[in-house]
Order: sequence, then C-alpha cells, then structure tokens
Amino acid sequence: MVNHKTKLRKVVIIGTGLVGTSYAYALLNQGVVNELVLIDINKDRADGEVRDLNHGMAFGNPMSIKTGDYEECHNADLVVITAGIPQKPGETRLDLVSKNAKVFEGIIRKIMDVDFQGIFLVASNPVDILTHLTREISGLPKERVIGSGTILDTARFRYLLGEHFRIDTRNIHGYIIGEHGDSELPVWSHVQIGGIPLSQYAGIDDFYKHKDMQQIFENVRDAAYHIIERKGATYYGIGLGLVRLTKAILNNENAILTISAHLDGQYGLHDVYIGVPALLNENGVREVLELDLTEMELSQLHKSAAILQEMIDTGMKAIKN
Repeated sequence: MVNHKTKLRKVVIIGTGLVGTSYAYALLNQGVVNELVLIDINKDRADGEVRDLNHGMAFGNPMSIKTGDYEECHNADLVVITAGIPQKPGETRLDLVSKNAKVFEGIIRKIMDVDFQGIFLVASNPVDILTHLTREISGLPKERVIGSGTILDTARFRYLLGEHFRIDTRNIHGYIIGEHGDSELPVWSHVQIGGIPLSQYAGIDDFYKHKDMQQIFENVRDAAYHIIERKGATYYGIGLGLVRLTKAILNNENAILTISAHLDGQYGLHDVYIGVPALLNENGVREVLELDLTEMELSQLHKSAAILQEMIDTGMKAIKN
C-alpha cells in the first residue's frame, strides 16, 4: 500500500452498527484480510462484536480480529467508515447530510492525527457527499478517498435484470451511475447480456417507455426504502459490496467497479464525487472510465451532480459552523 514497505492487509472499520458488522462477518468468511480492527464510540458494543466474530474463527479463515482506538489507523491499508446516523423510514439519504457531516469531521480528524497513509473507503450515507467531505477534511489525494457509490445499486440492477430474463446475474453487465440515491440513473445504452446489447437481445427500442424496464429501474432506485420499511435497515448487500471493493484494493486487481469517485473533467463535471465506473487497485482509483453516454443519460448525470453539489455545500457549511 502507499508508503508501506510491505502490505499488512490490515483493515480498520469505524462503526460497529449493522453495516460495519455485516462487512466484518463477510471478511471473516471470505478470508480477505490478515488483521481486522473494530472501532466504535460504544466500546462495549465493539468488544461484544469482536468476541462473537472470534468465536466463529474455527469455521472461518484465520485472522486477527480485535477492538482498538484511532491509533490503529496509523499502519492500516484501508479504513472503512460505516459510522453515522442511520436512515430512518421516510428519510432520504440526502436528509442525513448535516447530521453526519459533523460526525465525520470528528472521525476523519482523529484518523489523520495518527498519520494515516492508506485508503479511505466511505460507506455511510449520503455516501457521495460524505466521501467528498472526507477528502476535504483529510487532505489526501483524490485517488485514495473513495465511496461505495453505486456498487450496490449496480448489483441490484444486474440481479433484477437477470431475474427478469432468467439469466445468471454474473452474465448481466450494466451500470447504475450518479448519486447513490433518488437521482441515480441506469446506463441503458451499455447494458449487455453475454456481450450482446440489451436493446438487441430483448428487441427494445426505447427503454424509457418500456414498462418492465422502467419497473426494474424503479425497484433498484427504491430498494432501500422497500427494505427499510420491512426490516428497518439494509446491510447484507452493502456488506458484501464492501468486501468486493476490499478485494480489488488489497489484491491489486485493477477491477472495474461503480464507486463514488472524484471527477475532474470527466463527463463535463468538476470537483464532485459521484458514482461512476472506475479502475481500482492497491493505490485506490487508477482511472475513472468515461462511458459514451446518450444525450439523455448525460443530462440525467448532470442533474444528479447538481443535486449533490448543492448538498456538498450544505455539508461544508455544517463542518465550518
């Protein structure tokens, strides 16, 4: 990892709520890291989670799991932030901006005080805005500050398309980009099934007028609301998504995943974190991929970015007050 003589494969999770612990549990099952540290303002909660996870070590993969304080971030390859005030029923992710901006300011400053030189991965909502604030507060290069972005939305999209066409999700290729939230958009022009454009495979001329395709997208966009109404929170899907990102980074995969990445001219957008396909490796973002979008898709992406920019301003004001 950056500035490390050897890669420790050490991950620190900030926040032991449902997302943080789902991520930790998936890491234990998949054997991705050598050392895992859980940090939470509620130290007893973090200690309880560590004990529970360690008791399953005989059934998982050998690794070190422990609680700690912010000093543990000093030599971490990756710090994953899942802490924050959770989304409540009826609340949008953007409603959380001011609440979580102040929470994040305190967390990031404590991490940077111990000379953290690794990569930040933000999962707390609103993820695009909090990722932007993380970079502003930390001062780290944009390549080393990323958010989970639309990785879960893209997974939901692929799953629902696969279910509709009765094809393995892994053979469906497509992206959801933009805000991880209400203004996100499907890139219909780049959806493929087994290398065949979806428009050709399904004989669809206009996805925006196709009832089934629009229903699929709406179910993707509103998935979190549906789940929160039924069980109070979403955590399994994003936990697995965070493991996928962790693998891409620690294994230096140069994998293409839809994350919240910093744009500096791509898609005609500047100084905004937003969900787009990007190449990930041990140094963070190697490259943001610039898809050839249709006029409609590009317009929707710009509208999404405008919403985020307004909320970024709100978040910046919150941490300055």
